[in-house]
Amino acid sequence: MNIPNSKAKRICQLPKVSTISGRSSSITNAFINAILPVYRPSLDEELEALAILEMTPTSIRCAYCGDRHTEWDHLRPIIRGKQATKFITEIANLVPSCGKCNQSKGGTRWKDWMLGPAAQSPKTRGVENIEDKVRVLEMYEKWRKPVEIDFEAVIESRLWEEHQENLRKVLALLQESQVLAKQIRILAESSLRQSA
Repeated sequence: MNIPNSKAKRICQLPKVSTISGRSSSITNAFINAILPVYRPSLDEELEALAILEMTPTSIRCAYCGDRHTEWDHLRPIIRGKQATKFITEIANLVPSCGKCNQSKGGTRWKDWMLGPAAQSPKTRGVENIEDKVRVLEMYEKWRKPVEIDFEAVIESRLWEEHQENLRKVLALLQESQVLAKQIRILAESSLRQSA
């Protein structure tokens, strides 16, 4: 087996080496989303939200960049610093988004992200009429007070701490597993080089 020089010009774009610890955000997100109440909006609330966003049911697009929407994003982050914020999943805290924007924004405040230098932010991508999109989102943010819940105040402390400890354990196991996976990959690569 020929293992080519890594500095040679590439024809085939191979996937990057995957990391186990790189999934910590997904795991944290799953732990938080699993406990979030979800308030289903009425059809009237959905239509009102779309009207404020200057959209209709047949013209829904990403509120951040204007591309085709693929999902709905929490306008106000539900996670910050690996902890649940007080915001939940409900119409006053959701806007249509494309996957690119949703993943890039993460837990950043929407306006800071939109106008900031983050990879894939609307400003970085040169999205046109960004000021208009910001204006619309500012109106949406003022539309109504979002529902909030203080989990630590309303959940029995033993249950809350047990959930937090489970998350810490899973994240620690991801880190431990990453170290082991790297050792295994290095040994596998070495074996390939020796057999070449």
